[in-house]
Amino acid sequence: MPRFAVALAAALAVSVPVAAAPSDDFRQLLTDHYAWLLKESPTYATALGVRDYDDRIEDLSLAASDRRAAEAAAFLARLEKIPDAGLTAPERTSRAILRRSLMETVEANRFGQRTMLFTTYAGWHQNFAGMASGLPFRTRRDFESYLARLEQYPRMNDEALAITGEAVRGGYVLPCSVLANSEKSITGVIAQDPKQSRFYEPFAGSRPADVGEEEWSGLQARAQRIIREVLNPAYAKHAQFYRTVYAPRCARSDSISAQPGGRDYYAFRVRQETTTDLTPDAIHALGLREATRINAEMDTVARQAGFASRQAFIQDLRTNPEYYAKTPEELMRASARVTKMIDGKMPGLFRTLPRLPYGIREIPAETAEGTTTAYYGQGAPESGIAGTYYVNTSKLDQRPFWEIPALSLHEAVPGHHHQIALQQELELPPFRRNFTFFTAFTEGWGLYAESLGEEMGLYDTPAKKMGQLSYQAWRAARLVVDTGIHAKGWDKARAVAFMRENTALSDANIDAEVNRYISWPGQALGYKVGELKIKELRARAEKALGARFDLRRFHDAVLLQGSVPLDVLEAQVDAWIAAEKG
Repeated sequence: MPRFAVALAAALAVSVPVAAAPSDDFRQLLTDHYAWLLKESPTYATALGVRDYDDRIEDLSLAASDRRAAEAAAFLARLEKIPDAGLTAPERTSRAILRRSLMETVEANRFGQRTMLFTTYAGWHQNFAGMASGLPFRTRRDFESYLARLEQYPRMNDEALAITGEAVRGGYVLPCSVLANSEKSITGVIAQDPKQSRFYEPFAGSRPADVGEEEWSGLQARAQRIIREVLNPAYAKHAQFYRTVYAPRCARSDSISAQPGGRDYYAFRVRQETTTDLTPDAIHALGLREATRINAEMDTVARQAGFASRQAFIQDLRTNPEYYAKTPEELMRASARVTKMIDGKMPGLFRTLPRLPYGIREIPAETAEGTTTAYYGQGAPESGIAGTYYVNTSKLDQRPFWEIPALSLHEAVPGHHHQIALQQELELPPFRRNFTFFTAFTEGWGLYAESLGEEMGLYDTPAKKMGQLSYQAWRAARLVVDTGIHAKGWDKARAVAFMRENTALSDANIDAEVNRYISWPGQALGYKVGELKIKELRARAEKALGARFDLRRFHDAVLLQGSVPLDVLEAQVDAWIAAEKG
């Protein structure tokens, strides 16, 4: 979710006087590194208000990947020459975070899995189709920049297809079991009527003030031509490649460990996503313990609701029509109502609130059936772009009302929108404010945010309470299923069976989620690991401070340094506890 104005060559060539203080060296390194990040992420740079790269799109090539890894190694070498002694405490924290990020960039490039450019969750074709949602559209320059970028897609697509062809030859392909919706995610972008294309959305709105009527018509006509003559053929080429080259060579094993170097790659992914040294075995055992604990709570709620067992209540929750919307609009209205209820309760739990608002939209139709139940798209305060809570309105008989409170708490506020929008406003080094998003922190916070529904009074029926517990069980099951598939030889069927037995999720959600864990190894581990650490730190603070514990101040202590590794989070909360005692 995170993203980038000085020339890179100049940035890398900066020499630092021998007599410079460590803090001076470090600040110069941060300046150079941030300039590099911006240049390597040109569309995100535009969203951040840096317009130096408005005519560019990202370079997906393996040569660029190698170059970035080498440049990251050069930054790392500069960083290692700057000792902690002489840095301020905040600078030492930033140094540790930057060191971790650079080391992971270098290490990730060593694996053949770098040629795997898409998952069931995202890919270059869908990222590009959604590009407009992260860009400003207020002036002629904005629209002309967007059109110039659209015209470059065939080059990006050809490069991506070449890399994916190399992945096929090397045995780095997704399993057959997860590919049911992949072709639709490509062909669904193709619109025979250009005005119905996702790419045309910016031109369906108001004409910018600095563009005349005739010129506006010309820009709209140009957009339609690019969609028809440039983009549609590129997506058709991708679909043909998928059908004839990729799909016939899909993998038979569901485990990343079956690929060349897969076990080492999975170990790296576990460390990267959890920011810990936990082994897959330890994480698997943790998930089993959590699943047992949560199932016991679900048994209690089921009995309170008048059901003989957890399974009987879950069966009713999965099949009773009263829990399901009849139309997409009904589901969107129910979701929007819950989010506004939450908004009104936020000041009671948080002292610091972000200025940036968020909106709610449906997940694009071509990906909805194969993706998760909801997700968050970050905004860009510099460009006047709000955050977005995306809701899945496909398969309505699989999207129950009782999930909405926990889901909204996680994806909107006080979960992802609150945490990420707040981070975007903090007085932090820019690389931390705009580019640093550790899964264990960001998703751990989102899962912790679901538990705040208790204090908000949102789980006021047995069904909603079961929804919360099901979501907790879902994230515990991820620990078991992800490690089971990629470290213990499980197949998809076994993973689906475990999810069905240990959560109240619908069959469609379970299928989409297991596909995600298979195609995106390790990512799902950060949620529960991070949530448990935040809850552990809250309990520690409550015990240490007693009646002096202030939940609103604790939340500030967790959030006001942005996304950090879990060891850094622990250190900052311990420091806060000591300060509160004083």
